[in-house]
Amino acid sequence: MKYKLGDIVEFNPKETIKKGTLAKKVPMEKLQPFCRDISNYDLCKFNGGTKFKNGDTIMARITPCLENGKIAQVNFLDNNEVGFGSTEYIVLRANPNILDKNYLYYLTISPTIRKPAIKSMVGSSGRQRVQTDVVENINIDLPPLKTQQKIASILKSLDDKIELNNKINNNLEEQAKAIFKSWFVDFEPFGGVMPSDWKIGKLSDIADITMGQSPKGDSYNEKKIGTIFFQGRGEFGTRFPTIRLYTTEPKRMAKENDVLMSVRAPVGDINIANCNCCIGRGLATMHSKDNHQSFVLYTMLSKRKELNVFNGQGTVFGSINKESLYNLQVNIPTKKIIDEFENIVASLDKMIKLNYNEICRLQIIRDTLLPKLMSGEINVSNINL
Repeated sequence: MKYKLGDIVEFNPKETIKKGTLAKKVPMEKLQPFCRDISNYDLCKFNGGTKFKNGDTIMARITPCLENGKIAQVNFLDNNEVGFGSTEYIVLRANPNILDKNYLYYLTISPTIRKPAIKSMVGSSGRQRVQTDVVENINIDLPPLKTQQKIASILKSLDDKIELNNKINNNLEEQAKAIFKSWFVDFEPFGGVMPSDWKIGKLSDIADITMGQSPKGDSYNEKKIGTIFFQGRGEFGTRFPTIRLYTTEPKRMAKENDVLMSVRAPVGDINIANCNCCIGRGLATMHSKDNHQSFVLYTMLSKRKELNVFNGQGTVFGSINKESLYNLQVNIPTKKIIDEFENIVASLDKMIKLNYNEICRLQIIRDTLLPKLMSGEINVSNINL
């Protein structure tokens, strides 16, 4: 059957939360690229924003968030509980008599909706927004409800494995953070005090630091021509950035496994380069001077609150300059202790990367199947689920 999307989907459904009420909020940064589940939320007082319930799909309506795949399905609320989020979301709720809620999520991330939504964006180059009425008028060829459920189930099984790998990775990272905190913050193995043969130094003592520099704008492309380019934290994922842009005129480079840090608001967000890449002026990179990359990584992760002070500086946006970053104070243990830490934690980091690589392969399979299933090119009528 043919429908206009607005005839089978309620856009920004009306829900009620009294101002000042504590509720679960999903800021834009909590949405991960092409990730169905929302892994985290804030509990804070409601003072405005889009509202949603379990089963709703939320879609970023601004650039570059939508291009980066910031679309998710709400699944963390209790029965009839209402959550809220950024005013830069479009919330979509399926008519359950016609449209399966899981199918709606996959329909939204598919080219059928996402491409015309991106094409409809208007506004300044820095903050373009989707025109909701254009999305509402997209024509949809909708299969029967049972077929929708089969298609959604196939895609959901891939996403479930992706989510499992993400949970394993989160657990591994928390273990590594706990070891770092025990050894280098609380000094638990050393009687609760920093050993006398350690020293207090600066970040540039343990890492080679490169401040990013953006290439010319006309060198950017999404056609995989040239060098992978990360402009800023807009491409950041939970641990590794999403590859979107390339440049034919790379300036400053980062090596695979280097620490990437946002140097513009919010200062201090951390990712890891999953390949050799060019970095723009919104980023800096840290490379261990003596092959202790895990130690450098968890040192930077431990500095997140300390770096937050830079978010209050500057006329409009917070930032950190080269001198402040180079002189960031760090504890420097003996080489023997860092070697011991590296032997333990580098193996955890290696497992995280292997799991991440599997996630990428599963995402490719899912993204290849998605348009074929949605268009009916792959027939699911004989599949029993």
